[in-house]
Amino acid sequence: MTTLSRKDWILLLLLTLCWGINWPIMKLGVRAFPPISFRVLCMAGGLPVIWLAARLQGASLAIPAGQLGAVTRLAVPNMLVWHTFMIVAVRMLSSGRAAILGYTMPVWAVLCGVLFFRDRPTRGAWFGIACALAGALLLLSSEFATLAGNPAGSLLALVAAAGWGYGTVQLKRTSLDMPTISLTFWMLAIATVIMAVIAVVAESSRWHVPDGITVASITYNAAVIFGFAHVVWFGLARSLPPVASSLSVMMIPVLGVFSGAWLLHETPHWQDYAAMALILVAMSSVLLKRPAGNRG
Repeated sequence: MTTLSRKDWILLLLLTLCWGINWPIMKLGVRAFPPISFRVLCMAGGLPVIWLAARLQGASLAIPAGQLGAVTRLAVPNMLVWHTFMIVAVRMLSSGRAAILGYTMPVWAVLCGVLFFRDRPTRGAWFGIACALAGALLLLSSEFATLAGNPAGSLLALVAAAGWGYGTVQLKRTSLDMPTISLTFWMLAIATVIMAVIAVVAESSRWHVPDGITVASITYNAAVIFGFAHVVWFGLARSLPPVASSLSVMMIPVLGVFSGAWLLHETPHWQDYAAMALILVAMSSVLLKRPAGNRG
C-alpha cells in the first residue's frame, strides 16, 4: 500500500476543502448571473491555467491522429453534461443539497457499468445503490412537499451525476495515447465551446456586467477549481491509495452542506442529513475498494 507523504496529505486536504466550499461559492456566483454563462466564464478562465501547467510538465497537448472523436465522446458526459446540468441545478437548489445529489456519481458509475458494459457488482455495491436511491428519493419527496421546492433542480442534479458516472466508466474503458492533463484540457475546451453556444442562444438576453461577488466566484473557480485543484489532482491520483482518494470524495458533500450553512445561512433539514448519511454509506460501499476520481 502506498504511504502518503506529509506533502500528499496537505495537498489532499487542500483539494477536499477547495471542492467542498466551492458549492456555496458557485451558488453565490449564479444568484445574479445566468448560470451557464457563469460556468463558461469559469471554464474559459481555467483553460490557460491548465495549458500552462501542461507546458511546465512537458506534456504534449497534441491530440493523436484519429482520436478527436474519442476525446469528444468523453467530453460530452464528463464535462458537458456534468457542468451544464449541475450549474443550472445549483441555481435552483441549496448548495448543500446540490452537493449531496452531485456526489451520487460513484453509484451511477456502478449502474452504468451494469447497464452498458455488463459489469457484475458485488452485494455491497447493490446495497450502496439502494442507499443512494433512497437518499435521492428522500430529497425529491422533500422538494415536492415544499411549496417553494423545486424537484426539477433535484432531477437536473441527478442527470448531471449520472452523466459524470457514465463518463467515468467510459473513460476507464477508453485507451488514448495522451497524458491525462492534456485529455482534460481538450475535454474542457470542447465543452466550453459547446456551452458558450448554448449560453448565447439561451441566456444572451440576460447578460450584464457581473457584480463583485460574481467576479470573485468566477475567479475562484477559474484559478482554484479548474487550475489548482484539477492540476494537483492529476499528480496525486496515480499515487494515492484508494481509501485516501475515496474518503476525499466522500467528505466533499459534507463540506458542501456545512459551508453552505456557514456562508449562505442555508438551513439543512432532517431530510438533508438523512440523505447525506445514506449517500455516504452508499459511496463507502462503492468506493473504498477501488480508486476514485474527483470533481467540483
